[in-house]
Amino acid sequence: MDAVIWEARPQLNRPVMVAAFEGWNDAADAASGAVTWLRRRLKATQIARIDPEEFYDFQSTRPEVSLIEGTTRKVSWPANECFSAHVEEVGRDLVLFSGVEPNLKWRTFCTTVIGLARETGCEMVVTLGALLADVPHTRPTRLTGTAVDPELIARLGLSHSRYEGPTGIVGVLHDFCRQAGMPSVSLWAPVPHYVASPPNPKATQALLERLSEVLAIPMGMGDLAEAAVGWEARVNELVGSDPDIAAYVRQLEERDDDQIDEGSLPSGDTLAAELEKYLRDQRPSD
Repeated sequence: MDAVIWEARPQLNRPVMVAAFEGWNDAADAASGAVTWLRRRLKATQIARIDPEEFYDFQSTRPEVSLIEGTTRKVSWPANECFSAHVEEVGRDLVLFSGVEPNLKWRTFCTTVIGLARETGCEMVVTLGALLADVPHTRPTRLTGTAVDPELIARLGLSHSRYEGPTGIVGVLHDFCRQAGMPSVSLWAPVPHYVASPPNPKATQALLERLSEVLAIPMGMGDLAEAAVGWEARVNELVGSDPDIAAYVRQLEERDDDQIDEGSLPSGDTLAAELEKYLRDQRPSD
């Protein structure tokens, strides 16, 4: 994998790759924000990066110039970086992949990402995504969890994706995981389209809470939970100042209240137990 530049090759314990891509798959930066939060929370260490030269049209995805100490100019290129993090409470590792949706060579790019997952010993790939939707900001964020493996879908209470139409790098990556025999799960958070500007800590928190359930990894959400409460309060104030938007939000709330109650979803303990069993079944006998 010539496109991969390694910083270190640590020995990891039963890792799972968690990936998010800025761009089309990342409404309000909710998904990329979740991986960034994990990197900070778990004090992750960079182990690899993908050379951007082959995968970007730099006239579309331009590098950025910044100043160091007010004098030295530094050029930052589109980054696809891989970090490792140890979760002490459960004694396992995560491989955290932070990326930017590429402009070119998506098939080669996805093969490279899967190669990274295999090189680090990952048992599964979990992607996080966020999309604009007709949902109210005042209700719990109803995540969608999909997978391609029928057994994994059954065990974790996920679903087959029924979406048809244009797709982003997340959809292509999951198809390549299927072809490569790599178990994969996709978690998506809907973001209110009338509050599309980043950040959206409420959607980010929902993604992390579901990821915590699926992987049985505890996460203290203190700062993020506070940010989510503050975000909702500010949006409430803005919505309340415009009668037309307030009426529209009430319509969305009524529609949301008619949907299936979230309590019908499997519990976090059930998801974690089923995932552990699934991954054990996939490993060769010792």
